[in-house]
Amino acid sequence: MGGVDLARCDDGAFAITAGERALYEEGDLRAARRCFEAAHGRAEASGDRAALARAALGLGGIWVQEHRPGPRQETVRARQRRALALVGPRSPLALRLRIRMRGEDDYRAGEHAGTLRLLEEARAAGDPVALAEALSLAHHCLLGPAHAGTRLALASELTGVAARTGRRGDLLMGLMWRTVDLFKAADPQAEPSLRELRAALAAGDHLAVGFVARAAEVMLATRAGRFEEAEALAGACAQRGAEAGHVDAPGWYGEQLGAIRWFQGRAGELVPSLRELAGSPTLSPVDHAVAASLAVSAATAGDHRTAAGVLARLRGQNLPRSGSWLATLYFLAEAAYLLRDTGTAARARELLAPYAGLPAVAGPGVTCLGSVRHSLGMAALTTGDVDGAVAELRAAVRDNVALGHRPAAALSRHRLAQALALRHGLDDEAARRERSAAAEEARELGMMLPAGPGACRIEPHGRQWRVTLGGRRTLVADSVGMRHLAVLVARPGREVPAADLVEEDRAGGGERARIAVGKAVRRALARIAEADPVIGVELRAAVRTGARCAYLPGNDEIPPNRTGSREE
Repeated sequence: MGGVDLARCDDGAFAITAGERALYEEGDLRAARRCFEAAHGRAEASGDRAALARAALGLGGIWVQEHRPGPRQETVRARQRRALALVGPRSPLALRLRIRMRGEDDYRAGEHAGTLRLLEEARAAGDPVALAEALSLAHHCLLGPAHAGTRLALASELTGVAARTGRRGDLLMGLMWRTVDLFKAADPQAEPSLRELRAALAAGDHLAVGFVARAAEVMLATRAGRFEEAEALAGACAQRGAEAGHVDAPGWYGEQLGAIRWFQGRAGELVPSLRELAGSPTLSPVDHAVAASLAVSAATAGDHRTAAGVLARLRGQNLPRSGSWLATLYFLAEAAYLLRDTGTAARARELLAPYAGLPAVAGPGVTCLGSVRHSLGMAALTTGDVDGAVAELRAAVRDNVALGHRPAAALSRHRLAQALALRHGLDDEAARRERSAAAEEARELGMMLPAGPGACRIEPHGRQWRVTLGGRRTLVADSVGMRHLAVLVARPGREVPAADLVEEDRAGGGERARIAVGKAVRRALARIAEADPVIGVELRAAVRTGARCAYLPGNDEIPPNRTGSREE
């Protein structure tokens, strides 16, 4: 990177040239803003209308929404309006200003029609720079899931136009957008396209495009289940974004870390940081993935009040179909499942159905949560459509394996086992096979699947017991069996002699104790299953009765140096 001699920016002509080099050649958004700010002041003082327009354009940057809603955004917008009024209405500068302003408006509203109209005007005008900017801004406004084919065409056209603009950044933007599109479509050519982009960046760096390329590397490490590497790459990516002056750097880092912790089974740890980030003015006003992630994390941590509040706020909004829309709905479906919110689950299922074949990729390849079919399966499970859940989750396993997303495949397999057990019972061979395969994959990756060790809590709640498992919770009436279960789940993985669970027989009446405890526990499990079938299935699979009883989450085995029955 050549850098910018800010001391020379008192020279208006130099400031314009340096700003355009920093922005379009080097992707240094921070340096470019400083140059264009200085250039704008000099142009106002000298009355140079063309320089004023170029500076106002440059202050907009190369992305949309580089300035978040507030005084700074309004200042830049006012400067662009004034510049547009001063330059010739049919000039290339006027067209570029109109494209920039319309792109900002469309993106904020979740629209694209106006930008596409100006794109046609740019094609007819024959100015390659205006056309390149229109193509990139239109692409940014079409990051939602319904426009995959259109985006690829725009990216291809931008790559071709770059040869006419003389700006290297246009070529890199075209390659970058094509790579993003291929990842969002689960296309096998995505990774070769990323390698091509890396090779182009190796020949000459571009901070802004390099930031997106590094985000893709975080996504790939997460998909492979290399969580420590992914977390380190996410930190380096955030640093790169800060160096580039990219306003989305904190939000992207939050989304990347959220996905990593989600698949690790540690989402509850992120509640404080996600709560702070969700209220940050640096977040894009059309990106709700962080808020949806907060809902899941809070529900996982047992903070159902926070989770329900976030869910209610998001449900009351018309969520723009931005690049993070699928990721937002993924987390909404998971939160609805944990909160047993059938209304939200049904709505998520309706919205996601047309995009079942896509992966839930956040933004321009920030992170990937796996097949949309997983969310459809979870929504079906929440609404009680067990057959639909089995079908969608089985397809999700297949899609996630094809995608190479090992954590998502393990999670979908685990949920499929749960759905199969709900449909056919715990003795179903397919359910046992899927549960075992998911547990083995999770152990290899260092994942803790939902309802894993320590996840269950049984606590007194007035005259009832509150049972919490994997973020879900329900209330069950008091009984002897519930008291036995409370003792067992408080000691996960440890055997408790049946005689110790019954007060009347603490001395060695083993057979009577075994029978009494077994009956009481089975009755309690049946009541839990009536209150919440999902919790009931998970607990029945994890609780063992006999002469020695145990709560064995995650398919743990009774320690080999102990003996005892594992009967139900």
